[in-house]
Amino acid sequence: MKFLMVMLFVTSATMYGQTVTGTVLDETNQPLPGADVVLVGTTTGTSTDFNGAFSLDVNVENGTIEISFIGYTTVSMAFTGTTDLGEIKLEPSQEALNEIVVVGTGIIDLANSRKTPIAVSSISVKEIQAKIGTSDITQTLVNTPSVYVAGQAGGYGDSRIAVRGFKQNNTAYMLNGQPINGMEDGKMYWSNWSGMSDIANGIEMQRGLGASKLAISSVGGTVNFVTKSTDKNPGGEFYLGVANDGYIKSTVSYSTGVNEKGWGATVMLSHWQGNGYNEGTFGQGQNYFISIGYKASERSNFNFLITGAPQWHDQNFSKSISTYLEYGRKYNNNWGTYNGEYMTERRNFYHKPVANLNWDFNINETTNLSTVLYGSWGRGGGTGGRGSRPRTADGQVDYDAIYAFNESVPNGAGGYFAAGRGYVTRASMNLHSWYGAVSNLTKNLSDNLTLNVGMDLRTYYGDHFRVVENFHGLTSWQENIRLRDQNDNHDTYGSFGTYKNVITTRDMAANPWTALTASFDEEEKIAYSSAERISYGGIFTQLEYANDNFSAFFQGSLSNQWQQRFDFYQYADQSLIDGTNPQGTGTPLPSNITDGTDSEKVSNIGYNIKGGASYKINQENKVYVNAGYYSRQPYQDNLFSNFNNELDPFAQNEVILGLEAGYSYEGEFVKAALNVYRTNWSDRVESTSTFSDDLGQIITTISSGLEQNHTGVELDFVAKATHNLRINGFISVGNWEYVGETRKRKQDEEQNILSEVMEDVDGGKVGDAAQFTAGLGAVYNIMDNLSVDFDYRFYDNLYADIAPNKDNIEVPSYGIADMGASFDFPMDNGTSFNLRANCNNVFNNIYIAELRTNDEAGPGDETYDGINVSNQGYFGLGRTWNFSIRYNF
Repeated sequence: MKFLMVMLFVTSATMYGQTVTGTVLDETNQPLPGADVVLVGTTTGTSTDFNGAFSLDVNVENGTIEISFIGYTTVSMAFTGTTDLGEIKLEPSQEALNEIVVVGTGIIDLANSRKTPIAVSSISVKEIQAKIGTSDITQTLVNTPSVYVAGQAGGYGDSRIAVRGFKQNNTAYMLNGQPINGMEDGKMYWSNWSGMSDIANGIEMQRGLGASKLAISSVGGTVNFVTKSTDKNPGGEFYLGVANDGYIKSTVSYSTGVNEKGWGATVMLSHWQGNGYNEGTFGQGQNYFISIGYKASERSNFNFLITGAPQWHDQNFSKSISTYLEYGRKYNNNWGTYNGEYMTERRNFYHKPVANLNWDFNINETTNLSTVLYGSWGRGGGTGGRGSRPRTADGQVDYDAIYAFNESVPNGAGGYFAAGRGYVTRASMNLHSWYGAVSNLTKNLSDNLTLNVGMDLRTYYGDHFRVVENFHGLTSWQENIRLRDQNDNHDTYGSFGTYKNVITTRDMAANPWTALTASFDEEEKIAYSSAERISYGGIFTQLEYANDNFSAFFQGSLSNQWQQRFDFYQYADQSLIDGTNPQGTGTPLPSNITDGTDSEKVSNIGYNIKGGASYKINQENKVYVNAGYYSRQPYQDNLFSNFNNELDPFAQNEVILGLEAGYSYEGEFVKAALNVYRTNWSDRVESTSTFSDDLGQIITTISSGLEQNHTGVELDFVAKATHNLRINGFISVGNWEYVGETRKRKQDEEQNILSEVMEDVDGGKVGDAAQFTAGLGAVYNIMDNLSVDFDYRFYDNLYADIAPNKDNIEVPSYGIADMGASFDFPMDNGTSFNLRANCNNVFNNIYIAELRTNDEAGPGDETYDGINVSNQGYFGLGRTWNFSIRYNF
């Protein structure tokens, strides 16, 4: 209640100060996001948002502002007092016909690409650079409604984000119009995108149905990452950042500017490393970015971009609260020492280069074509133990004992099914090659009517297998695989069945650069080896009518997805079968063991339909309503959920119905938006995981045939309280519940099915995201070059991240306060320094950030903050800090 009173007081307070506002448009009357707006003679400035709008607080009664944008003539405009300059049109620079412009203008579906509004929040490059620190790019979105970020305690890059209660595999993430969610499962692994904060020119979070025209998984929303491209002028930047726990990051970038023939290039390189907040969570990585632009003519622009962020980081898994209370909140039992040297059992390593070629072609005054061709090549995986794992008295991995035991294994020949088998560290490898194209044609049929048509093509091939990462003193490792018959059952011929024996002497260090070019023969792989081919083709269209006060749109897409699985391990490969069982008794190869490794080819059609309308009541007030219906094809992992070539009979198209409405107010000193939504999602599949101390493995629960309802209301605002003080806030209230019953299947890391049951989950609360969030922030300019900022966030109605359950336990509510300061120091020669300091969780609040189990507290049970200490989870990060210096030249 106190929080709400503060927000109401802020929004109703008397506003004053000199403010210059306006909207920057291009020559076709489209908004120009990212244009620079500067008060002449000072360093006071801002950038336009995704709608081209800007608001600049100044401390003079009159003066001149300068508005500039890559490839356009700079405009200077005088003002006196608080002034609304209205629409400001920039014209292409006649002196820079060969300059490079923003890439993919017709592919990137930003909110301003459609007149009918949506629920949206925008993050500028200035805010990204100021607040990112050591965090994943997800941290820049925490001060927006209905967003919850968790998982930071797992290690660098292990965070995850939920939007309106939907996990990130059900929120669409786009890089310059290119889909980047995994094609197998829709998931996002932010460690693969650790360089995003270096290359992002802005982020737009579209909650709910969003503005995307593609047939993508935008159930929770759509997040657009708009990257830098090729800079117009020569120049560069040096960056150095340091933070808690030994973190250090350095970045250098340089742009050649545009030469007389219209070519230009921008290059950026960075390196980071740190010890991690929790024990045994060391990490290290690099980031590279190369952009080459060429303006072939006044109507045709090209830009080629390649970027990648190779990294490795050691991981921390959830543990019981009682374990944390015994050993400390930073305790991690995934590591140990050998002869006093640090070793870890759990390391993630990956290298995923991404490249795209954008072409923007202005066909004529009313028609534009934008196309992007892209590719990505992921190489890497994660490590874990295979074999018997001894531990020390304090629970750490006892590598001294492991090496001692492995030395006793005869001839150093260990094996997973062999007596006295020993122990190795394995690497679960996940490789992919992904190619695609998106093309969008925009046609202005009249002054009020716009038509879009386009296509979305993708093809993906993924490989999954395990190899030995470290033998720990052994010389070889043997696996005995029981084969499946042509009916996809384990063969039961004879006493022991038919087996394929694999013996490997090859290992590979968990290094992202090594993984990029490494290749393995089938006889060098252990535990499993499978692959999949996923091909996708879609078409889309959108028609929108808009005049000064009213707009309406209709959007539809149709797609087909082809999927097939290949198993090279569980099915017969004649060259590797020796016809013996583990005990050495020979058996002939039965006739029902075939040499086939391919599943049947699956083809599924999907579609979506969206429509909406908005009405501008007056200059300050606007209302809108949108609706959408999706039929989405199942992910590959849901089709083949049993880890074999048998199709899951419960996998089918998921059905989503979304309804939303909103109201926005834009006054001289206050901007606010109110949104309400209801999303029903049925026939869906969800997976959750937790670490089993008893089994020493990650246990995954797959729930299928699931239905859930998400309803909620969101409010966010920005207010100019004084000339130097800006206040922003948000509040979101949701009610996210499961409906009916679901089929649950549990399986371990070895792909063994542990149990399968039907369960009533009706009315159960959806976990892993706070259903009530609120935030209040402020930025105060002490002087032109010095500012301080403060943000407070409160989370409540947060439930455990478990498989759907009728009775989920609630995590205690908590709040976090962050603060920072920025100082800009301009130099006479046009260069500048920027100093930035952040302190997150200023008051060092101790809180549980997430739970992975739901053990109720009974009489006599030990509890922590009302929670049974037997529950597994993570404590949130305590107080952290970071400091950076940035030099622009």
